[in-house]
Amino acid sequence: MNADVAAESTSALPLWNDPTASVTARVDALIDAMTLEEKTAQLYGVWVGASDEGGEVAPHQHEMEEPVDLEALLPIGLGQLTRPFGTVPVDPALGALSLARTQARIAASNRFGIPALAHDECLAGFAAWGATAYPVPLSWGAAFDPDTVRRMAAAIGRDMRAVGVHQGLAPVLDVVRDARWGRVEETIGEDPYLVGTIGTAYVQGLESAGIVATLKHFAGYSASRAGRNLAPSSLGPRERADVLLPPFEMAIGEGGARSVMNAYTDTDGMPSAADEDLLTGLLRNTWGFDGTVVADYFAIAFLRTLHGIAGDWAEAAGTALHAGIDVELPNVKTYGAPLTEAVADGRVPEKLVDRAVRRVLTQKIALGLLDPDWNPVPAALGATDQDDPEALRGRIDLDGPENRALARTLAEEAVVLLGNDGTLPLRRPRRIALIGPNADEAVAVLGCYSFPQHIGVRHPGTPLGIELPTLRDTLAAEFPDAEITHARGTGVDDGDLSGLDEAARLAREADIALVVLGDRAGLFGRGTSGEGCDVETLELPGAQQHLLDTLLDLDTPVVTVLLAGRPYALGRAARESAAIVQSFFPGEEGTRAIAGVISGRVNPSGRLPVGVPRGPGTQPGTYLGARLAHASKVSSMDPTPAFPFGHGLSYTRFDWTDLTVEVREATTEGEFALSFTVRNTGGRSGTEVVQLYLHDPVASVVQPVQRLIGYTRVALEPGEARRLGVTVPADLASFTGRDGRRVVEPGELELRLAASSADPRLTARVTLTGAESQVDHTRRLHATIVQEPLAG
Repeated sequence: MNADVAAESTSALPLWNDPTASVTARVDALIDAMTLEEKTAQLYGVWVGASDEGGEVAPHQHEMEEPVDLEALLPIGLGQLTRPFGTVPVDPALGALSLARTQARIAASNRFGIPALAHDECLAGFAAWGATAYPVPLSWGAAFDPDTVRRMAAAIGRDMRAVGVHQGLAPVLDVVRDARWGRVEETIGEDPYLVGTIGTAYVQGLESAGIVATLKHFAGYSASRAGRNLAPSSLGPRERADVLLPPFEMAIGEGGARSVMNAYTDTDGMPSAADEDLLTGLLRNTWGFDGTVVADYFAIAFLRTLHGIAGDWAEAAGTALHAGIDVELPNVKTYGAPLTEAVADGRVPEKLVDRAVRRVLTQKIALGLLDPDWNPVPAALGATDQDDPEALRGRIDLDGPENRALARTLAEEAVVLLGNDGTLPLRRPRRIALIGPNADEAVAVLGCYSFPQHIGVRHPGTPLGIELPTLRDTLAAEFPDAEITHARGTGVDDGDLSGLDEAARLAREADIALVVLGDRAGLFGRGTSGEGCDVETLELPGAQQHLLDTLLDLDTPVVTVLLAGRPYALGRAARESAAIVQSFFPGEEGTRAIAGVISGRVNPSGRLPVGVPRGPGTQPGTYLGARLAHASKVSSMDPTPAFPFGHGLSYTRFDWTDLTVEVREATTEGEFALSFTVRNTGGRSGTEVVQLYLHDPVASVVQPVQRLIGYTRVALEPGEARRLGVTVPADLASFTGRDGRRVVEPGELELRLAASSADPRLTARVTLTGAESQVDHTRRLHATIVQEPLAG
């Protein structure tokens, strides 16, 4: 222990346990006292599953790894416990007891008393048996509501913290570049500003509960070629800087995220796990991030097995450590004996180990894990009798009324009414034909990282753990006087046509046909949406389009309802359906939300976070394309979507009027100001989503035709109006220039106030003056939108 560190210690406790000392002094003292093996032990996790009897966790035997001998590892310590709740079904109270007993053993087994940091998935809710299944991130984007997402994340974080978890592997900040990619459901949308603001709100909520939020996947994962999982990314530096990086930049600078996870992919031959310029140069040296960088599962080993840039495990470990990855997940593989041996023989400098372990220990100390009063028993167990595990069963509720109310609010806000000829809302239908593979399927509302679809499918005898009413159930409750007949018609992806005649018969006999189509979430080809479930085209899976077209041939009006993880081309249904209701895996309250929209109990306010394609083969393509990416005379392919980004209908009407531009000219370091009025001119209350787009007609490098720079939800009663004042900093016009610097150039701009990317309502033409201005990560990121009520 050096003299400066020793001087700070005023307690009989070892300095690393002294909460009155600075975190830096505590970490320094601990690193000075540790052996190389003890230091590297803090840099990896062990994948475990909690015991449903309350005993200690058991190592998870994964097909990609050798069995782990926990008994041999614990005397030198352990950095992380991987997914104690998200590996096998376990009663939450018994899982919490199992984790507490394991933590006590880990701390007692190493000579410094350091417990492990426990992490779990929380992409659409805490991925634990019996925990609330919230809407997936694509639905967060559809809601355009950071405040509700923030509250949801805080609730998720409180549940995780209450049972002893410290870190959550969310949110996903990948911007959709190709909707064929299976993980579209995990993303927030195709626009970086929407992804950044919604993702940052999620981070703020999770961190407010004391959970370490983990941003993923840094960076370029969603831009893989042809939408194939883990395929190389063909990214230029501007697309990376202006489209893919801003959400991470925002979530770190404004959200306070304490962890980042690398992307699996390589960009121009450089895997993210080996990219020092990205993980250290940009992330830490430029943006000032001081948290931990954790490896996506098996990513360090992939440097050898998939990327072929390491000859052995030691080289893979050294490459990742040098780049800036601090923690190997999910299991010890390269950061154990291979790394220790490489340091001992001089192939890897020990200072790199010290750098990583300093970050890990700093985080553990900040979480209170080395304080003298640390208790492995989490808050949810409280004063319970932990000597009687069976008495604890059922004592912890991770799906209480407050959670379900939040899930319902978000699900309702996220339903998008794509089209409507006046058929919806249904008034008093006598006969409803409910048709389609997702009409009576409980798990059709869940994404691939929900516990039932991620883990529960491997335990078919285990109850779901949460109430999941089908759409058939909720429509029966919504329309108690209607006769509802049901036919599956076809499966999600089995191609079975044998049920089409029965479906057509029921539709002919009904006043309205509701056809419920979409996806089945799964992993690596076991579903039609989810990780590793990439598709060649955006046709509806299986024979669903055939079923839809069969119903459209009848005289009965058809309402198309989609429970899906990505947007699909709907063929003639985009024009011929009486109405189209789009929902992206809306979670456990999702079918109630959809039924409410169909009945009119809920006035839809969702907006598309991704465009719905006109044809199935127009990918990759998003609204962010430059001029030549849109329809033109130089190509016979028209990529214009059937329904554009930001689109969504309501059961009321809104007028946008009286645009006033208070500040029309500003310097490249100044700001514009404008105001306008939004009025509800319909007969019922509703919410308009005001979107602000920037169009830069002349720039030194090619720009997208327009891009979202602001939005707000405006809730109005019939006849009510609001005056919206908008301030737009010049920084929002910045982009990566010819020399790689982010610049604001003088010139004319258009500020488009719009109901969608294809529906501008008011346009302000403004001018930037003066010299070109250079900006960086400290630039202003938001327009300010203030709502003021108007009389009459």
